[in-house]
This record gives sequence, C-alpha cells and structure tokens, in this order.
Amino acid sequence: MTQRPIDAWHRLVEEHDVSGLDAILADDAVFHSPIVHTPQKGKGLVRLYLTAAFQVLFNGKFHYVREVVTGDDAVLEFEAEVDGIHVNGVDMIRFDRDGRISDFKVMLRPLKAIQLMHRRMAEMMQKAGS
Repeated sequence: MTQRPIDAWHRLVEEHDVSGLDAILADDAVFHSPIVHTPQKGKGLVRLYLTAAFQVLFNGKFHYVREVVTGDDAVLEFEAEVDGIHVNGVDMIRFDRDGRISDFKVMLRPLKAIQLMHRRMAEMMQKAGS
C-alpha cells in the first residue's frame, strides 16, 4: 500500500515530533489560525505556529475522532483537554503535488477553548520569540 501524505502528519502527532515538520511543510505553506485574522505565510511561520500547537495541545489528551481524506485534502476533527477545558476542533490540511503540507487551517470551539488557546499560544509564541 502506498503511503498517503496524511500518514506523515499522523506520525509526527503520535510521536510529538516537531523536528519532522520541516520535511512535511512546503516552502510556501500557509497557516490559518482560529485567532489571528491574517494567514501566516511561509514555512518558518507555519512551523512556529504548529510547534506552539504541539506544545499546548499534544499533552496526552489529544486525539483525532474523525478523518475525511480525499485527493489532496484532509479534514481531521480532534478533541483535547487543556487546563481542564474541553477543546474540540478541526484541522483542514491541503497537500501540494509533492505530498507536502501547503495549507493548514484550524477551527476551534467552544468559545472558552478559543480564549484559552489564544492565551496559551500567545505565551508559546512569546517564548519562541525570546
């Protein structure tokens, strides 16, 4: 069976391996945050956001509950618990013709989770900038 591009993403998530992000991100990748209005463009910025998300969300209580993959697109619903708050969200991922992530959009709910993620991600981004 041929490996699907989404399998590389799942492997990184399972292993909490941010070092593998460079290999699966396209140079012109774009990240759409549920909090930041403007798309974040370029591999470096996308890596920064995903690294922060790995640190905040992937705490042993994160898991995907649904997956729809068709062609170059994947939609993955996830659940997590962060600081006692239930987080429900969707990752919408598009792959380029080389199988690298070219577009990554995150949607979150409920409002409490969005507010929490805004605070926690801001902390992680500030640490990364120092």
